[in-house]
Amino acid sequence: MSFLSTSLARVKPSPTIAVTNKARELKAAGKDVIGLGAGEPDFDTPENVKAAAKAAIDAGKTKYTAVDGIPELKEAICAKFKRDNGLDYTPEQVSVGTGGKQILINALMATLNPGDEVIIPAPYWVSYPDMVLLAGGEPVIAEASMQTGFKLTADQLEAAITPKTKWFIFNSPSNPTGAGYTHAELKELTDVLLRHPHVWVMTDDMYEHLVYGDFEFCTPAQVEPKLYDRTLTCNGVSKAYAMTGWRIGYAAGPKDLIAAMRKIQSQSTSNPCSISQWAAVEALNGTQDYIPTNNATFQRRRDMVVDMLNAAEGISCPMPEGAFYVYPSIAGCIGKTSAGGAKISDDEAFATALLEEKGVAVVFGAAFGLSPNFRVSYATSDEALKEACTRIQDFCASLS
Repeated sequence: MSFLSTSLARVKPSPTIAVTNKARELKAAGKDVIGLGAGEPDFDTPENVKAAAKAAIDAGKTKYTAVDGIPELKEAICAKFKRDNGLDYTPEQVSVGTGGKQILINALMATLNPGDEVIIPAPYWVSYPDMVLLAGGEPVIAEASMQTGFKLTADQLEAAITPKTKWFIFNSPSNPTGAGYTHAELKELTDVLLRHPHVWVMTDDMYEHLVYGDFEFCTPAQVEPKLYDRTLTCNGVSKAYAMTGWRIGYAAGPKDLIAAMRKIQSQSTSNPCSISQWAAVEALNGTQDYIPTNNATFQRRRDMVVDMLNAAEGISCPMPEGAFYVYPSIAGCIGKTSAGGAKISDDEAFATALLEEKGVAVVFGAAFGLSPNFRVSYATSDEALKEACTRIQDFCASLS
């Protein structure tokens, strides 16, 4: 009998972290590698946020805090939800965790029983299915194709719901595709959910502020207020505020659910880092002026990457509405052979050969539940992106 838990056998390591680590190892070994796998902005944390953290240290705010967040941060989160989303929450309805991942898994662990189902649209963030499995539930994958802009339709959602469904995980703009649901598209989904009162909604709004052009973000409880009492609205400071390493995520929802999540956290990590919490207060309450500036940079990079990838033989790359990812199809490359002799049998083989032969690290599409694709993060310099896309073009041109 294995010493390790059978629950652990249900999950696998994060493929995105694996790709990032592999790129780092190759760089450390002296290889010329461009990593496009990491899901974090290359911008520095804003100066006002760093200053708030330093001030917290100087003021001695380095002790344990309340398990799921200091009152000042919970107030700032309530103000943010009201300001940005028109949603009214009280501090008792707010939970703060060590990153967005902890918020999600706290909620799943607090609610799932064996056999409970969780609907996850694919392509999905790699951690969703494994979080559900680790919490004892069963992921139900509903595939959204490139033909629908990687967005789940109302009919697909309806078909996926069963009497065992407990949660619907909703992510817009999406990791890995950058696809964002319009108000009308989201309303079609919420209309389905209104017909199934046993299904709760878990939103992952981490990329809320990273949207481009005339696209306007909206979240389920905002679109359909009748879902307010069975929605957990999740967010964090990692992406928009370039605070990935600070590890602060948060959510708001019904008090009983928040209390259950607090119980889980009290017996696992307890409070998030006190210094990070004070930095997050400043991030949410302070100036937001740098967000449009950063978004302009991201939009320029997005446009360049989409144009260059669409110029590569065998690749088709849609234009995403938000986040900082693109999710091109390599259907035109499948079955070919690389200059180095690698058979491109699937997107994992493509990504492996691209890394070995051209030194470009991307994440293969099967990790996100939809093939044949790969994910590019354009949260890196224009120069690195241009060189990486040129190498991808060269790689595709060499296929025969």
